[in-house]
Amino acid sequence: MTIATSTKPPLNWAFILFIAFVHIGAAFALLPSNFSWSAVGLALLLHWITGGLGITLGFHRLVTHRSFQTPKWLEYFFVFCGTLACQGGVLDWVGLHRLHHLYSDQTPDPHDSNQGFWWSHIGWMLFHAPIQSEVPRYIKDIADDPVYKFFDKYFIPIQFALGLLLYFIGGWSFVVWGIFVRLVLVWHCTWFVNSASHIFGYSTYKSNDNSKNCWWVALVTYGEGWHNNHHAFQYSARHGLQWWEIDLTWMTIQLLQTLGLATKVKLAPKESLN
Repeated sequence: MTIATSTKPPLNWAFILFIAFVHIGAAFALLPSNFSWSAVGLALLLHWITGGLGITLGFHRLVTHRSFQTPKWLEYFFVFCGTLACQGGVLDWVGLHRLHHLYSDQTPDPHDSNQGFWWSHIGWMLFHAPIQSEVPRYIKDIADDPVYKFFDKYFIPIQFALGLLLYFIGGWSFVVWGIFVRLVLVWHCTWFVNSASHIFGYSTYKSNDNSKNCWWVALVTYGEGWHNNHHAFQYSARHGLQWWEIDLTWMTIQLLQTLGLATKVKLAPKESLN
């Protein structure tokens, strides 16, 4: 008689070692010799460029959901900014996020929130997820683009190049704050969308999953915390649908519209907006 047993996928040691290295590097910010207000300002600026323009606007709303269009050169710029967030290659990021929406809070979902806060926040990345094999089917629109392939392959060397540039501009304090501290902050802010925004907050719309609108996640992710709105209207470039739901990324897209740099902007039905 054979008894079926379930086993966890193998650990992703490359990710585990890399994330540990970056968090240890961020701890050096506690040394007085590595502190300066200019370094803190640099970290906050790069947080917005890489986490706001790069991940939220570029990787997520522009590329993953195609909620608006920009000239190709500008799209590549936003993808470059997202690459600097060092959240894996852009091809995997987009593919896994599309799969998340396909299976949201079901067993195949790579960060199924039903498995707990820790799992959806970071635990799922510690393993080689079997669903990774499905990614190529969901990125056919970008998989053969040579610019995307370059950014996907060299996102870590690009980060090292940024670190060298910051060192020559401002020394080790700029490296510690502009690379290590900034990466840790952007990572956890982004991961809160997967974890906290599926646990804390309120649901305005039926979305058949655990997605919530969480104000403080929206604050640190430039509007991504209005997650229930997003899951209800995945195609919408605007996530904050009520007047009090401040969405800085939507404001940026509106600015791009005014400048003629954002077109074919998709929105939730008018009756959903306030």
